[in-house]
Amino acid sequence: MRKEYKNKAKRRLKIIEGQIRGLQKMVEDGKYCVDIITQAEAVKSALSGVENLILENHLSTHVMEQIGGGQKNKAVSEILKVYKLAQKK
Repeated sequence: MRKEYKNKAKRRLKIIEGQIRGLQKMVEDGKYCVDIITQAEAVKSALSGVENLILENHLSTHVMEQIGGGQKNKAVSEILKVYKLAQKK
């Protein structure tokens, strides 16, 4: 993984970790359900951002290396795997 992507992902995951702790506290404290759901949606959105970052890294490194190395079938397979994962959302 490229250093820039790794650093961004680590930073975002630390933020998400804090959001999860906040969610746990909201549940423990019996906060308003809509507020908890709103915070949970924010966590899902943040995780989606991490997924996108990892995907960008994967496509711009591994898949491009496969294409450059003459492994076009393997590259297409990787892209299709990612596409199928995205369809599960």
